[in-house]
Amino acid sequence: MQTKNQVRVIIPATTANCGPGFDTLGIACSLYNEIELELTDSRNLTDIKVLGEGSGNLPVNSRNLVLRSVRAVLDKAEFGETGVRLILRNNIPLSRGLGSSSAAIVGGLVAANAIIGNPFNKDILLDMATRLEGHPDNVAPALHGGFTISVQQEQRVTCLRLPLPSELRLVVCIPDFGLSTRKAREAIPGSVTHKDAVYNVGRTALLVGAIASGRLEYLSDALVDKLHQPYRAALIPGMLDVFEAGREAGALGVVMSGAGPSLMAYVVENEETVGEAMVKAFAKHKISSRYLSLEVDYNGARITDPA
Repeated sequence: MQTKNQVRVIIPATTANCGPGFDTLGIACSLYNEIELELTDSRNLTDIKVLGEGSGNLPVNSRNLVLRSVRAVLDKAEFGETGVRLILRNNIPLSRGLGSSSAAIVGGLVAANAIIGNPFNKDILLDMATRLEGHPDNVAPALHGGFTISVQQEQRVTCLRLPLPSELRLVVCIPDFGLSTRKAREAIPGSVTHKDAVYNVGRTALLVGAIASGRLEYLSDALVDKLHQPYRAALIPGMLDVFEAGREAGALGVVMSGAGPSLMAYVVENEETVGEAMVKAFAKHKISSRYLSLEVDYNGARITDPA
């Protein structure tokens, strides 16, 4: 098995659910984390440096999610004991619904796979990532890029990747507080009515159809949800007002990004106007925030030349 001494991988942020597609749909975005991985001869050495988001807060021991993902690949490949050096340069905000944990998992898997000669294909890596994350909606676009539809059956994930219309842009409004995925999931009831389930099935189908056909005018009806967003609204002060402000400023629709609290607007124009309107709407609820204009990332996690 041919190995490298060092690899560097960049991993995109992701926005999952996309309104009605709970735990199924995701999009990769042009905001990136970077991981440098080096394997050493010192078997007991674990050296992790975190720069940017999470510096001083993320664990730098065996609990580190990137390290756990690296070890998962090395163990599956029966690579043997080795020391690990990691430099993590994080730009994706933590606990904001932009896939920071998925970026860590996918980045660790891709980096480790590359450094030992790529013994595992992306299907295997996606299955591994889903087991580590618990669901595929963020890890799939982080790995493949673009717009992904993922379904899970036992330990196997089936993923379909579709292109998005070139004119579509994303404007994310990021409030200054975090929200754990655990807490957001606890807000969702164990069951919903048949009526609400049918409502979401229809909107999810319309969303996929609108994207596949390029008929973005249907997004205003498609980006609506009754399975998770109504139950999580109380965790994000002003969420519905931010939705309305974004739409009135010209967005095709506004949704929670993943488990929140970031809110994502789908736009074809007026990006700054939409972003500023969303920030102002949060401010009315005494929540400070910022917005970013993002493009869709079509490459997913990829290896670049080491620094």
